[in-house]
Amino acid sequence: MKTILVTGANGEIGHGLISRLAEQPNLRIIALDLHELEENIKAKCYRVVTGDILDTALLESVSATYNFDTIYHLAALLSTKAERQPVLAHKVNVDGTLNLLEMAVGQSRVQGREIKFLYPSSIAVYGLPDLQKKERAGKVKEHEWLTPRTMYGINKLYCEQLGIYYAQHYRQLDAEAVRGHIDFRALRFPGLISAVTVPTGGTSDYAPEMLHAAAQAKPYPCFVREDTRISFMVMPDAIEALLGLEAAPRERLTRLVYNATAFNPSAGEIYELVRRAFPKAQVTFVPDLKRQKIVDSWPTDIDDSAARADWDWKPAYDFKRAFEEYLVPGVKQQYAVTDSVQYN
Repeated sequence: MKTILVTGANGEIGHGLISRLAEQPNLRIIALDLHELEENIKAKCYRVVTGDILDTALLESVSATYNFDTIYHLAALLSTKAERQPVLAHKVNVDGTLNLLEMAVGQSRVQGREIKFLYPSSIAVYGLPDLQKKERAGKVKEHEWLTPRTMYGINKLYCEQLGIYYAQHYRQLDAEAVRGHIDFRALRFPGLISAVTVPTGGTSDYAPEMLHAAAQAKPYPCFVREDTRISFMVMPDAIEALLGLEAAPRERLTRLVYNATAFNPSAGEIYELVRRAFPKAQVTFVPDLKRQKIVDSWPTDIDDSAARADWDWKPAYDFKRAFEEYLVPGVKQQYAVTDSVQYN
């Protein structure tokens, strides 16, 4: 029976990932989060640990109790919150990740085999200097424009490098080769949109916030310009991407860090589909200049051709299908909205 650790289990990705993992037989899920899990998610786990990834004694206790096959390290302080509390963000995002990597390499020594370590990164690792260069850059590859301007982006980029170090160069000056290896795999996500969970703390959250506000008949002042364009993906595809990367044979992988994306509409195009589903939606575009500057530094689109070639990544949902078949039905059910709209 495989044993899986999921940190940040109470977050948007955590909910979806645990639900999908729970469908697999012969698998034990150990969930770790700073807060109590909701009962429906808790019921899908073998054990739930409430605690802080900065608590090394807690991690040592968990590690001593279970032998993990795979660690999904989802816990993080997201971009908007990270800018408001940069020191705390560094502690949670960097020190917390370092703690998990140390735990993983310790587990590898004890078990005598590689431990998979899945790390969700972000388009926040990119940083383009102005809109003109952003437009000319087009689809950005994994090695391009790695000059983030946010604490969150800096944290994510550094932790990618930490993971690569632990996977390929760990304690390389030791007289004898160190026992214990990590199979580190990072996935750079675009903005994520969920029909189930309400977003909290992400700078790309204007898209899901717009949708959830419309479903509740609440006015929404969108904090970016109408022409703002970045990459997005719906939550089911994000979960499948993580699972696909985890399942990929190591010999097929040509890198340790991959882009993955699905579609890249403008904020105005998102509003058009929201308004078709909720004709009374009240959305105004009132750019927050500081947050707008951050979003403008992220690519218009990212190149995920490596993921498609190496482990057959392909999103199930394009922009139109995401709204028709997942987002709109999901939020209508959540908020008990009964009107039906036909798409053109």
